[in-house]
Amino acid sequence: MDLSKENEATTTTNRTEVERKSDRELVVTRTVNAPAHLVFEAWTKAELFRRWWVPKSYGLNLTSCEMDVRVGGKYRLAFLHEGSTMEFFGTYLEVTPNSRLVWTNEEGGEGQTVTTVTFEEDSGKTLIVVHDLYPSAEAVETGSTGAMPEVLDQLDELLASLRSN
Repeated sequence: MDLSKENEATTTTNRTEVERKSDRELVVTRTVNAPAHLVFEAWTKAELFRRWWVPKSYGLNLTSCEMDVRVGGKYRLAFLHEGSTMEFFGTYLEVTPNSRLVWTNEEGGEGQTVTTVTFEEDSGKTLIVVHDLYPSAEAVETGSTGAMPEVLDQLDELLASLRSN
């Protein structure tokens, strides 16, 4: 996985940047063309989240998307891929409407990854910063951050369709 690579979106001029901050930390940044409240909804409402979170190129089907977005609430995502089911789940640690989400990723056997997402609006656009803190340097290599450029392209497309409606 080439973490220094920048992805140029085909439908927008926004770029996703992925940077390794330390042996256990990855940070993904992207500015999207939508206000923070709309971006926050796309991250916290299951009916919107399921429309952009799964990278289309991976050939996965999201069969279940349960999200109880509140401090102490749980989430569970189930994917069908080549006849087997993969599940991702965790707990929301912080929920600050329109500005911050923090959750655990508890499916790994070697400890929890903690994901922090911030939303910073400026002139109707929102800077999204996704910070993943992994339990070990080895866990970084098995993380799903490599899919972020594609899913954030998909998020941008969803936000454009929501703005036009």
